[in-house]
Parts: sequence; structure tokens; C-alpha cells
Amino acid sequence: MDWSALREKLLGKETQSIVPPSVKLPMLPRALMEFNQMAENPDVITKDLAAVIESDAGLTCELLKSVNSAACGLRQKVSSAAQAISLLGLKTTKVLLTTSAVKSAMSTRESKLINLQNFWNTNFERALLAKEIARILQADEDIAFAAGMLQDFLLPILTSESLETYLDFTTQQETSPVNLYEFEQQVFGWDHALAAAYVMRDWGFPDDLICCVAMHNKGLFILKDAQLASTCVAAVALAGLMPDALRQTPDGLDQLIRLEKAWPKFNLLKIASQVENDFHESSPSSAANWFSLRHRSEKALADIAESVA
Repeated sequence: MDWSALREKLLGKETQSIVPPSVKLPMLPRALMEFNQMAENPDVITKDLAAVIESDAGLTCELLKSVNSAACGLRQKVSSAAQAISLLGLKTTKVLLTTSAVKSAMSTRESKLINLQNFWNTNFERALLAKEIARILQADEDIAFAAGMLQDFLLPILTSESLETYLDFTTQQETSPVNLYEFEQQVFGWDHALAAAYVMRDWGFPDDLICCVAMHNKGLFILKDAQLASTCVAAVALAGLMPDALRQTPDGLDQLIRLEKAWPKFNLLKIASQVENDFHESSPSSAANWFSLRHRSEKALADIAESVA
């Protein structure tokens, strides 16, 4: 897949972002921006990349914490950025660092509409779901996970900047539900998925990650695209149907249930149970009272069974 060509098709060749100047974007570490630029050079050496990471204590700690996590199952702990890059590979390192940096930058922001703890819990669960679907599709799991985490990262800012508008959306959901991206397109002429993709382009994020975020609102329609139906883009779009506090896709869970009937490999409860296990292992403090996708799926399926009984 030519991700650069797809990114250009989605965003165009213009350099100007569609995000209004009034929107105050988070600042990412200068070291990350330098790392992303250097990583584009095919002749760059690991030692130089590691030096850039190690110039920022936060990036270094995040990288070492991730690579030394129990999930990696290493016999010996990694103690340097150079070792981490060699072990993970340049692409995975880049995705890991950019995802962590955005989350860290956004964690310091406040939102007038969104509960940020619940917001990041939802993002994490959705990222795990995207990774599981990517595994079934034999697509890039790391990119799918990162896109699941990042696809809504602008929403806390946008909902605060245009509070009344998004309050109108939440009110409308009670009587005449509509997809969030359709509402945004009607009001702004753009949606948060496209806006996030422009910002990520300007930050030098990988093209496949940008494409996943730009198209995360395509839902089941992505499966009709012969080129993208078995890629990480599809994994992220399907995971994007997962319920969230804003009810971005009111019938998203119904669509996932319908997908299970059409796609034998997609066992919703089995996948949701695996996601829940991974969520509990990675974030036990957040998982205590979390109403997970598994709980939501079981309730929805029980309601369906009761209605046809």
C-alpha cells in the first residue's frame, strides 16, 4: 500500500491545515520532532537517533518503560535508547514515542465537556480492540493500536473551544441521533478525524498512522474498499464503532454485532473478553469500575435475544 499517496489523496497537497488558528494545539517535545525528522533519513544511524531521544528524559523513560514491560517478555532489561531502537525497530519506536508524547501533552489539558480519565480509558480499550482486529486481518498491529489511541486526541480541545456547538450535539443525540463526523461536517465543514490527520501530518507522523486516523470514522464502509479492507485502516475504522461517552456512532455496537454474523472470524464476545483482559493487566487501577466493551456487548446481545424470544 502506498501510504504517502493515500495521505496526499485524503489531505491534498496544500500545506495549510484546516484546524482554525484559534485552536490551541498541544506542544510536543522538540526532541520528538527532531527524532521524527531524522528517522526519515534512510542513512541515519541508531546511535544518533538514540542521542536525540536521550536528550529528553521524559521520552527516554517512556521508551524504556515500554520496552521493558512484562508484555515484551525480555530476559534482560534494556537500559539505553539505542538498545530499545535495535530491539523494537525504528518504525515501532517512532509510533510508540509519538503516541506517548501526544497522550502526555493532552493529559495536562482540561476539557469543559469530556471526563479525561474516561476519555483515555475509552481510547485505550479501543486501541486494544483495533490491535485484536488487526491481528485477525494480519495487518500492522502497532499502527492500529496507536491510531486507536490517537484518533480522538483533538476532541478535548475542540469540545472546549466550541462548547455550545458540541453541547448541541449531545442534546441532539437524545432525540435524533447522528454520527459525530456528519454533525461536524455540517457545522464546521470538516470533522475531528480530518483535523487530527492534518495536525499529525504537520508533526511528521508516519503516513500509515495519519491515514488510519483520517479514516477512522468510515465504519463498515471501509470493508467495501478492496485496497483497505484488510489493512490497519480497516482495523481502526471497525474499532471506531465501539461505544464512547459522546456516542459518536449511535449504532456502532449494533454494527459490530451485524459484522459478527457476516464475518466468521470476528467473534465479538471472544475479542471483547481478550480486550478486557489486556485492559485489566495494563491498567488495573482504571479497570476497577470500568463498564467494558464485553459488558456492553453481553447486554446488547441479551437484549436482542429477549426481543426475539
